[in-house]
Amino acid sequence: MYGIIQAAYVIAALLFIFSLRGLSNQESAKSGNIYGMIGMAIALIAAIASIKGGLHWIIIAMIIGAAIGLYLAKKVEMTQMPELVALLHSFVGMAAVLVGFNSFLDQNSLHYIHQNEFTVHLVEIFVGIFIGAVTFSGSIVAFGKLNGRISSKPLSIPYKHYWNLGAIVVSVILMFIFVKVQSGVGATISLLVMTIIALVFGFHLVASIGGADMPVVISMLNSYSGWAAAAAGFMLGNDLLIVTGALVGSSGAILSYIMCKAMNRSFISVIAGGFGSDGSTSSSSDEEQGEYREMQPADVAQTLKEARSVIIVPGYGMAVAQAQGAVSNITEKLRAMDIEVRFGIHPVAGRLPGHMNVLLAEAKVPYDIVLEMDEINDDFPDTDVVWVIGANDTVNPAAEEDPNSPIAGMPVLEVWKAKTVIISKRSMNTGYAGVQNPLFFKENSYMLFGDAKDSVEKVLQNL
Repeated sequence: MYGIIQAAYVIAALLFIFSLRGLSNQESAKSGNIYGMIGMAIALIAAIASIKGGLHWIIIAMIIGAAIGLYLAKKVEMTQMPELVALLHSFVGMAAVLVGFNSFLDQNSLHYIHQNEFTVHLVEIFVGIFIGAVTFSGSIVAFGKLNGRISSKPLSIPYKHYWNLGAIVVSVILMFIFVKVQSGVGATISLLVMTIIALVFGFHLVASIGGADMPVVISMLNSYSGWAAAAAGFMLGNDLLIVTGALVGSSGAILSYIMCKAMNRSFISVIAGGFGSDGSTSSSSDEEQGEYREMQPADVAQTLKEARSVIIVPGYGMAVAQAQGAVSNITEKLRAMDIEVRFGIHPVAGRLPGHMNVLLAEAKVPYDIVLEMDEINDDFPDTDVVWVIGANDTVNPAAEEDPNSPIAGMPVLEVWKAKTVIISKRSMNTGYAGVQNPLFFKENSYMLFGDAKDSVEKVLQNL
């Protein structure tokens, strides 16, 4: 039986790898999801088969979890996916914490372990709980920032870096005490104190990161949750959990690196507390930037009809307004007029990596006309019309033109180089980074105010 279970774990691990491979592009994403679901089903069956007692409790927990999962899957809108992902990461972190405490309290089952192995096991418990606690509290803060319950403005307290360093140093000291004492009140107190420090550390770590860096934070927490799962695997002696956690942890770390590169920022600078302020206020007045020009839906429709090439740049505003369906209809209408239509996607558009790609795929926009920033940036000078729908920071020319801007050096979609730029926004407020956008005041730019879905539908009617 043991051999069959281990073979099932190997098959499940391979399916998880195939799943990651499938999710690397839009065309194979569906098969990637299917591989992942089959792999998880095999893993669950194998894990249940290895249980020797208390199976009824596991079945009850799975039924409750499945019911909650189905409810959330049907209720949550695509615009709420980033905050849902952050919340799910917190579950993984708390699971690692609970597994760690359970492993510590159940030391009687480890009496046969050699002393050196037991020491290693204690280190696994300590590190696993630390990573899990940081993941849990950090993910809760990310969830709050994404759904607006916590301001996107970075928390800044005096000597914050020294506080972070102090938390790590104290935790390391507590680990040596914990390993030396091994059991009893002293070890329990060391573990509890470290857990509290880790929870505060995770809260402060994410709270200190500005709104503009939240997509990186999501992928970073994804990595943390993977390592937390791997740590739980070591504590439980479960090879599949170790492999799966390592896959998630490493892929999340790679994604964080890619995101940081796309924003021209180092991972350390993001963790140290990124730029950003409360997106509800403007960082500079409109008078300092100049005057903006406005277009009506009928004018936008006429401008699009007269164009030979159009690039649509979606952002989080399109997702909030759920305008992707109307955007897809306009795309179909314009292509029927023999107008070239393409989409330009910034790597950190929205608040979750790939957010815009998923929305456009959901709206049946053809994959081959959805291009990444690096693929389309050189084409803007030869483009007649660029329509920016709900994007802000990712099309901000200040990143290239203003060395004093908080986003200076961040690669952006160079939409202002097109002949005409139309920007759909509710108002002249700044984006999530809290940085004013000079694009709104350029001579070839025109504002289309209103709810994105309503505006796009009016343009479609005029077309």
